[in-house]
Amino acid sequence: MAIDFKKELETAARNMIFVHDPDLLIKIIVRMVVDKVKVEHASILMYKPDRQAYVLTVSGGSLAKKIPVGLAGFDKDDSLIRFFRERDSRLLFNSDVLTLENAESCLKTSQAKERLKHLLTDVLYQMKMLETVTCVPSYFRDELLGILLLGKKKNGKKFLQEELDFFEALASNMSMAIRNANLFKELKSELDKKHQLFMRTTIALVAAIEAKDNYTHGHTTRVTNLSLEIAKKLSQKNKKAWDNKFIEKLHIASLLHDVGKIGVPEHILNKRGALTIGERNKIKEHPMIGVTILKPIKELEQALAGIKYHHERPDGRGYPEGLKGEEIPLIASIISVADSFDAMTTNRPYRTALYRNDAIKEIRKLSNLQFNPRVAEAFLELCQEGKL
Repeated sequence: MAIDFKKELETAARNMIFVHDPDLLIKIIVRMVVDKVKVEHASILMYKPDRQAYVLTVSGGSLAKKIPVGLAGFDKDDSLIRFFRERDSRLLFNSDVLTLENAESCLKTSQAKERLKHLLTDVLYQMKMLETVTCVPSYFRDELLGILLLGKKKNGKKFLQEELDFFEALASNMSMAIRNANLFKELKSELDKKHQLFMRTTIALVAAIEAKDNYTHGHTTRVTNLSLEIAKKLSQKNKKAWDNKFIEKLHIASLLHDVGKIGVPEHILNKRGALTIGERNKIKEHPMIGVTILKPIKELEQALAGIKYHHERPDGRGYPEGLKGEEIPLIASIISVADSFDAMTTNRPYRTALYRNDAIKEIRKLSNLQFNPRVAEAFLELCQEGKL
């Protein structure tokens, strides 16, 4: 039976976001490649900051018996590492993926410059030593995080182009997932330290989210600032109902309200033009994905309501649970107004931004339908006072 690579890639990406242990994540990826694509072995060279080297972190299949995990290490000046750090594969083959066949053909035809020929000769030697026929680098932005090493297919056939494309896309998803897993690991450890350090790590996680969605850069910061301004206005009317703990919960929840977008495919987030019903439903999953991701962190428990319910509406037409009126937590109602106003006044791939005054009129019109009337009133007062 032919492999549905698109389906396998989506399944892998969905599973990756729920794994917060980088080492476990890598094991899952290697096991999937060995089982699904039927290769003799798959291994990953992963950069380890403590060793300042790329180390054979996980190995599955025949090679695992020959080279123990953790024994093979390559420093940054090693030929194989340097070849991918300098993106020479893209220069030579217009692709980040390097196959043994392409490397041998390039050397035979002498199409490479002298420097690259010497480097490629060393790389070829190392690939054969590692019984590797395909190398797939994994980058986060321009930083080389690791290299997926693939042995021959068990049936002896060459890799198809769709298989190579699958490996390249998998490596791209892997880099984001590993980056996020490392951020979550840092986040848990920082919770026991000073609050300022915790907030910095949270902001780093937000940066990872916004790196995935090209059209929401700065959105989280604006929503957070607006949410805190609305809360401040509400507190002026009823000081007894507010305390620093609520403000802190709101601060964290507004920063992380879109964390679940890590689980939404990039082609949907950055799509130009109208979304299909299926794509809209996929985006609607992001509040629950966010809750699932953050739920293991006990210290964030009080902020989860803001993340989970910030797309609920007083008229009951929101999601994920269709809550009505006062059933919606205030923390979520505040984020809802801030999030909607920023979305309306920001250019998106499927529409241009509204003028500020038109967006304000929209908030007023939808008070008690889409927005909590108390929160909408506080927002409108801030606008009248020229504070927004």
